[in-house]
Amino acid sequence: MVRIIPLPTNAITGKPSPLETFVAILVLCILGFYTLYYPYPVSTSTAIDLFLSSASNSTISSYLRSLTLHPHLAGTKLAADTTRLVINHFRSLNLPTHTTTYTTLLSYPLHSSVSLHFPNGSVLNLPLTEPVHFSDQTGQPVVQPYHAYSPSGSAYARAVFVNYGRERDYRALRAQGVHVSGCVVVVRKGGGLGRGAVVEKAEENGAVAVLVYGDGDTWRDGFERGHVMRGVGDPLSPGWAGVDGGETLGLDDSEVSKRFPKIPSLPLSAEVAETVLGSLGGAPVPLEWRGTLGSKVRHVGPGPTMLNFSYQGEKKVATIQNVFAVIKGCEEPDRYVLLGNHRDAWTFGAVDPSSGTAALLDIARRFSILLGSGWTPRRSIILCSWDAEEFGMIGSTEWVEQNLINLSPKAVAYLNVDCAVQGPGLFVGSTPQLDNLIVEVTKKVKDPDSEGASIYENWAVTGEDYNIQRLSAVDSDFAPFVQHAGVPSIDVYYGRDFPVYHTAYDSYNWMTEYGDPFFQRHVAVTGIWGLLALHLADDSILPFNYVSYANQLLSYKNKLSNLLDQQVSLHPLTMSIQEFASAAKQVDDESKVI
Repeated sequence: MVRIIPLPTNAITGKPSPLETFVAILVLCILGFYTLYYPYPVSTSTAIDLFLSSASNSTISSYLRSLTLHPHLAGTKLAADTTRLVINHFRSLNLPTHTTTYTTLLSYPLHSSVSLHFPNGSVLNLPLTEPVHFSDQTGQPVVQPYHAYSPSGSAYARAVFVNYGRERDYRALRAQGVHVSGCVVVVRKGGGLGRGAVVEKAEENGAVAVLVYGDGDTWRDGFERGHVMRGVGDPLSPGWAGVDGGETLGLDDSEVSKRFPKIPSLPLSAEVAETVLGSLGGAPVPLEWRGTLGSKVRHVGPGPTMLNFSYQGEKKVATIQNVFAVIKGCEEPDRYVLLGNHRDAWTFGAVDPSSGTAALLDIARRFSILLGSGWTPRRSIILCSWDAEEFGMIGSTEWVEQNLINLSPKAVAYLNVDCAVQGPGLFVGSTPQLDNLIVEVTKKVKDPDSEGASIYENWAVTGEDYNIQRLSAVDSDFAPFVQHAGVPSIDVYYGRDFPVYHTAYDSYNWMTEYGDPFFQRHVAVTGIWGLLALHLADDSILPFNYVSYANQLLSYKNKLSNLLDQQVSLHPLTMSIQEFASAAKQVDDESKVI
């Protein structure tokens, strides 16, 4: 029982004395001060409700429009303008904001040309950029199609079609007596090989230059820009951050030169590639290629058409900037939940990456609303805007290298959104201990393409393990966090791929006409991203489930067992996984009791 002690009164008048009145007023003022500056904490469930209710597709649309008014290739003046846009947005919301600057090696085109020389003496100069003149409101054109870090070079040689450029494709050609040594190879995108690996394989097989195209059914006049460097991060500071005044390697250092291909390469559009491939004679296309070959290619060459290839580029040191907004935690301020998206783009970048950047700006807006309501996260939240991702995850890798000693013990999780919206269908990749959290969050977010259903409900119908993949690729900014720092991570995006990837057509107009006309998918991704962060930052017990991690390890062990000779014993590995599984179950059981 609570006893209420009456305020002492003046013995004569029966009223409180002046001193007693002053004390009472002072107490009320102190209580008011603490109520104003230290309000009653907002619960996680209340914060989630407020976060979801503050969604606005028109706001995200306006952010994307502002981000795509001009191209913003890393290391350029226009990229610096986009950097200021993000900084000003964070600061307008009163979020503590800072930047980190790195000096890194980037790569830009100077000149390129490709022409066909036919046996009858005629010559055809091939177009090497989109047919429509793309420029921003200031008249600045998009960068011409090129492969960053390709060496300069020229070749006058016969062309050979090598399908996807895999080793088995070269074997199929050799079986027909076709050799590519001394030739320019034409490669179609796909087959599980990245752009750099395609050039590397061509180099190994003796080719003198490479032309790469995508053979989609739409937007066939688009040229896919990209880089061909091996590995991630600044090549001049491998393993450490390229900070101003820090140690750097020279361009002639073997550790640097081994990161770059030895033969030049360029992108082609599907239309231009079809012109080249249609001129080939020689051996017929191998039978196993024909099922997926949509164009009218009948022969693989070599020749008889000769191809005159020329590319000149430059590698130069440039300054890049990462931007951070920090929401400091009230109980565990030295534990961090990081949300990241890269900011740089090959062209206008409406999908890649500005759909994610617009979502990050909206996350900041909605978190500022929560802060205004009295909410403060238990752990700190850091919003990260990376630079120079398109050149090999440089901005994020440099920052991870610089902060590695703190990330391993203090980073709770890294949540990545690169291309927030590419098309229909949610796709999520994660490290296994976060699987359960992802499923729970999708139960709270509306499916943008189904009336009255949650994302989880439509996932459950597919029965495909909720589409949660593993983060094994090195294709976005989660890579240094997972593979270098060992931080639990998630990557979220809508749509498997999109036909205007890295082309000049990746514009705001494409998004409003094809990708997400009503920006409902943007709202869904932003909702998932924000709720993941709220749980990881606010839950008293971190929502990790290592039982699923143990199950995943066991699954991979079984696959490995099927691949190995039966005389090879996996007993030590099996025992380790069983011990891990037992500990994981014990922790999971205890967390449910607390």
